[in-house]
Amino acid sequence: MTENEIKLKAIAALTALRSGVGAEYVSDLLGEVIPDYFFVPVDADAKEVGLSVLGQLSEPLSALVTGFVLAFEAVADAYDETDSASSTEAILQDLALGIAQEEDE
Repeated sequence: MTENEIKLKAIAALTALRSGVGAEYVSDLLGEVIPDYFFVPVDADAKEVGLSVLGQLSEPLSALVTGFVLAFEAVADAYDETDSASSTEAILQDLALGIAQEEDE
């Protein structure tokens, strides 16, 4: 799967969630970017196996995160162009404060 295909999966997942599609569908969609199998050296020790798997996961996960960021930036830019009373930054700050308060509880 190419990097752009993975980015499109991220955007499709966000779109599906906002459209009310079930979380299981979204999980399946995102699961499509994770390799079904990993190549590791036959004589590898645990560290080498871990590094090999991590190396093979990093590219698709990076593309997935990039897709989420691109989608967020597009929506945030569109939102900021409206006459909303709250900026995107203010909304994110409120979200972060709410999460931090949950951690304290």
